[in-house]
Amino acid sequence: MTKSPCPPVTDADWPESIADLRDGFAGALNVYRTMAHHPELLRAWAPLRQHIVKDSHLGPIRSEVVILRTGLRLGSAYEWAHHVSRARALGMDDARIAAIREMPEGEDGLIVRAVDALMDDKRLAPHQEAELAAAIGREAVIDLIATVGFYSVLGYLLQTYDTPIDPAIATEMEENPLT
Repeated sequence: MTKSPCPPVTDADWPESIADLRDGFAGALNVYRTMAHHPELLRAWAPLRQHIVKDSHLGPIRSEVVILRTGLRLGSAYEWAHHVSRARALGMDDARIAAIREMPEGEDGLIVRAVDALMDDKRLAPHQEAELAAAIGREAVIDLIATVGFYSVLGYLLQTYDTPIDPAIATEMEENPLT
């Protein structure tokens, strides 16, 4: 295995210009420790992350459906593992999470098809956008599009730099794999 040119930044090497971010979200996960190689980007990323992760009109469960499918489509083991853990913490059962690998029924299926359309066609067809807007609201549709874009960027970074899954998540997945 080749050594990554951008392994997660350690506390000892953390850039002073973003010292205030280390004790928050940025220091908590390897994905952001990898992004810390570009301090200006990480600082600019923080407000968008706040909206996508915390303030999205999708809400936490729908967001996880979007993120899981996006991570799956990108082939990002990091995003998949982290968001299986997060989905479980939100109360999603393993059968519902596993269905996202295929084509779930109901609203989850509507969301999964939207992620697939964005990945494959780079857009939602007008009928698909209208169906989504009727089901979840137009602001949530726009947040869905933004979430796919946000997690695609993270997936590209994770894949390019072979960022390791954080140890606690790796242990959780080993001890309690998704069935």
